[in-house]
Amino acid sequence: MTDVEIETHPLEPFLPKRAKLLMMGSFPPPKARWKMNFYYPNFQNDMWKIFGLCFFQDADYFLDRAHKNFKEQLIRDFLSETGIAIFDTALEVIRQKGNAADKFLEIVKPTDLNQLLVQIPECQHIMTTGDKATDTLMLSMPQDTIKPAIGQSSHMTWSDRELTLHRMPSSSRAYPLALEKKAAAYLALFKQVGLIAEMN
Repeated sequence: MTDVEIETHPLEPFLPKRAKLLMMGSFPPPKARWKMNFYYPNFQNDMWKIFGLCFFQDADYFLDRAHKNFKEQLIRDFLSETGIAIFDTALEVIRQKGNAADKFLEIVKPTDLNQLLVQIPECQHIMTTGDKATDTLMLSMPQDTIKPAIGQSSHMTWSDRELTLHRMPSSSRAYPLALEKKAAAYLALFKQVGLIAEMN
């Protein structure tokens, strides 16, 4: 029997002090797929295209197409200015197949949500970016929290703070939804949270 490798999350939480929204995925892909030392680093992932479409009507806004890379500093600066924090719902995992697929990801230790929220006191919205992230986060939620449907939200109280949990479509290319439809779902959320004015 071979020893199972437990991976610890390789990135620090990205927590702008004035963040209004905490974005939570499942766990980063294997390092071989990274194009930057930040979240959603796989060039095949749609997340930063979704952000480009939602905020700038340009899927390539955060991309360096010529080098198949991301504009990492631009992404970090934008998130800080806009008030969006990021971490993942799992702190330690086992990759059962050694790939990035969520269905083969075994959660060993979920993230301590309280450690994140205490650092972003203005945050009242949490968004999960896929089924695995949602299921993992629900392990930490109060028992009466309703798991929202994709594109929907539910409300809860966490340590006297009113929070809204939003479940979003996965940004993985493997998720069977067109980029424009994913972006439309995220745009509705960003408007609801107040990050994009309704007139846009």
